[in-house]
Amino acid sequence: QVQLVESGGGLVQAGGSLRLSCAASGRTFSSYTMGWFRQAPGKEREFVSTISWSGATTYYADSVKGRFTISRDNAKNTVYLKMNSLKPEDTANYYCAADFRGLSRNPDDYDYWGQGTQVTVSS
Repeated sequence: QVQLVESGGGLVQAGGSLRLSCAASGRTFSSYTMGWFRQAPGKEREFVSTISWSGATTYYADSVKGRFTISRDNAKNTVYLKMNSLKPEDTANYYCAADFRGLSRNPDDYDYWGQGTQVTVSS
């Protein structure tokens, strides 16, 4: 069993930055791929970014590429999402998730989920 707890969300003006954190407990953190997803009201959950167990491989949604950076610290059992140049369309509840099978953009492939942290970007 894996428990994931996100933090770092909040209200920020357009153009601002936030760093989300996801702390993991339970099974060995370094064994699995981590992902970030987001869901806005009335919309489906969408892929944001994913990072391999070693941190060597990362993927991003086109909508965030060049603005967001995913990273992980296996010694701290934590994955991060640094978000720069935020836009109002980035407003959503952001979730981290763990996947034991490898890098994926499909939320259905992820085994464990956190409760989410709200990010609101004002214009």
